[in-house]
Amino acid sequence: MGLLAPPRLVIVTGLSGAGKTVVLNALEDLCYYTIDNIPIGFLPAFLRHIAEVDQPQYRHMAIGIDARNPADSLSEFPERLVEMRRGAVADLVFVEADDQTLFRRFSETRRRHPLSGQDLSLALAIQEERRLLGALSEHADLRIDTSHSSVQELRDRVQERIALRPAGTLSLQFIAFGYKHGVPADADFVFDVRCLPNPYWEIRLRDLSGQDPEVVAYLEGAPEVRAMTEQIGAFLERWLPRFEAESRAYLTIAIGCTGGRHRSVYVAERLAERFGGTGRALLVTYRDM
Repeated sequence: MGLLAPPRLVIVTGLSGAGKTVVLNALEDLCYYTIDNIPIGFLPAFLRHIAEVDQPQYRHMAIGIDARNPADSLSEFPERLVEMRRGAVADLVFVEADDQTLFRRFSETRRRHPLSGQDLSLALAIQEERRLLGALSEHADLRIDTSHSSVQELRDRVQERIALRPAGTLSLQFIAFGYKHGVPADADFVFDVRCLPNPYWEIRLRDLSGQDPEVVAYLEGAPEVRAMTEQIGAFLERWLPRFEAESRAYLTIAIGCTGGRHRSVYVAERLAERFGGTGRALLVTYRDM
């Protein structure tokens, strides 16, 4: 028998310092009933109880779990998630950041990592946490890399991608980024547009962005820009239905140029226009502008 669960359940996990609490607080502000750090072993009985009482405040729930659960419970959690989905729309969200960002955040807040102590330095604690949460990261429906995000930007992403996504629909995110700042760790597809003509080398365009009419006109005047944008769009149109057929809830598509200001922004904007009227939830972010 499958586990009973509320109609909409968001399970939030991830690395300490990456923003898990911010995600849970944002969902709580959006009228989700939230519980943090619940032991995984308590989940089946808890969800059965919630389903039995059938109160309106439990129709949307967010539950936080972390690496302090027993290792076998963490590794087996994807199997539990399959059971939960027999009675609910259940999304697993994994929040992460690169090591350098985590080091800086722990230094700024002066908080101790939950796994650190006399036997583990901060660096080793982060490494151990990544290992313990490996199965959850691998099976996450949505991975959110907060290395380049402010608290408000993260809250906005939670609202656009999680809270406002209608059940049974695919949420698309287009990220414009610059390769010199690193590739987004949470991208499902990465398209490299550095081969296209670069407005940066035009002095009059250098300080503008791919949203400005002058840059748009420059790029649209190049046949290869139009061709590449069209072919990326055609590829996505061909394969997005297959992801939806497999009940995929989230897809993150990253478009990269050198600095993340001109070409990637232009292509991301055109793709967002193309897919904006398809009934899917859609978000465009400009990571390095």
